[in-house]
Amino acid sequence: MHKSLLVSINALCASLVWAQSPAVQSKPSVHWEELTAADFRDAIGRAQGTCLLPFGILEKHGAHLPLGNDLLNVRYVALNAAQQEYAVVFPEYYFGQIFEAKHQPGTVAYSRGLQLQLLQETTDEMARNGCQKIIIVNGHGGNNSLLPYFAQTQLDTPHDYVVYVLGITRSGQGEPKHKSNPATDMHAGESETSMSMIARPDLVHLDRAPQESGADQARLKLPEGLYTGIWWYARFPNHYAGEGAAATRELGEFEAKTWINGIVQAIRAVKADQESQHLQNEFYERSKHPLDTH
Repeated sequence: MHKSLLVSINALCASLVWAQSPAVQSKPSVHWEELTAADFRDAIGRAQGTCLLPFGILEKHGAHLPLGNDLLNVRYVALNAAQQEYAVVFPEYYFGQIFEAKHQPGTVAYSRGLQLQLLQETTDEMARNGCQKIIIVNGHGGNNSLLPYFAQTQLDTPHDYVVYVLGITRSGQGEPKHKSNPATDMHAGESETSMSMIARPDLVHLDRAPQESGADQARLKLPEGLYTGIWWYARFPNHYAGEGAAATRELGEFEAKTWINGIVQAIRAVKADQESQHLQNEFYERSKHPLDTH
């Protein structure tokens, strides 16, 4: 009798745990591509219509990092951030600006028109599927001019969604001291390599970092404020800027945490933003009748 009672209690406990387990696992994946159609609908609702578009590139990263390093790093931080503050994360996207690396193997450089057209159609399709607030999380320095320009072009024609652009936010107060010169730590150097040691340590070949020079060649002598597109090649023809060999996990952990926290704060701010869409609509309407503006 006593044994039978224990068996019944254990069975009841097990059934209660089983009944509760779906609730524990009810949080949908943050990966757009992993969701079923029905789960996607629920995910958009849970995200309050807020979606992330992590933006990388395919380019050389010195002799020691993978071609998709920017994409791998930005997806690592975006996915981790979305786990903390729920948002739906769009699949791999690397169709950005990288003309300055066309002389290096493995670089994929799409035409300027296609870059803008594909990005517009991607955000349009994201919005059609419920993403009313789209945060483009940039992971590539070569997009620093492209993405704000794209956001600005959203005023050209009316859209029923808002595009936000978040830059690379790896640095912050309390950052471990760098071993190399921060002024030239610009591409595959100490900072980026440290970050990669956290995101994808299996793809970091630190022993190869010294095989090429990441020093500034300073082959152009132009006054400050005067810009030309060949500036990067003039300074860093190896498409490597800095000292990757100086990278440490300590710096990488700090930068990964700082970047993730920055994205989390951005997601929360965007979810709370009720003004941008209202102001956009007001602007679209007033731009139809500029002579009525006072």
